[in-house]
Amino acid sequence: MVLASGTGTLLQALIDRSSKAYSIAAVITDRPCEAVDRAARAGIPYQVVTLTADDRDGWNRALRDAVAAYSPDVVVSAGFMRIVSADFLSAFDVVLNTHPALLPAFKGAHAVRDALAYGVKVTGSTVHKMDAGMDTGPIVAQWPVTISEGDDEATLHERIKIVERQLIVKVLEEGLWRDRK
Repeated sequence: MVLASGTGTLLQALIDRSSKAYSIAAVITDRPCEAVDRAARAGIPYQVVTLTADDRDGWNRALRDAVAAYSPDVVVSAGFMRIVSADFLSAFDVVLNTHPALLPAFKGAHAVRDALAYGVKVTGSTVHKMDAGMDTGPIVAQWPVTISEGDDEATLHERIKIVERQLIVKVLEEGLWRDRK
């Protein structure tokens, strides 16, 4: 099961490498987006569960129910730019998230910008198990990315995305998410 919100490049990496090790039962998005198109082209069931400003609890329940209908072994948040509730998380054994930094450093939505502003020489990508905190769950795997002279947010983020795609596939192919509490 994959949750996505945008262009679906992480989803596409998962589609391209799906095998005996894992398959994608469905894709659920929070809005119409390119990830829906990628799922449709790959013949993967998809559903849009739209967040309404006035009913976040209802949205979390609807999202939980949509995902639960597929009984997934693991849920992958692949560029899903929404915070989900503790109730949503408790409904599934494992919910993985990709993050464009080496957690616990640079949590939140602006990790790449924050790493550049802080002046670190290395950042990277993390796959972690989601919990009720913001990017605080147990780390499953990390790969570093060196910050190059002249990097800006866009160039660095593109290099991190390349690593992020490889890392989430590795985690699923090798079942690394099973080894971490």
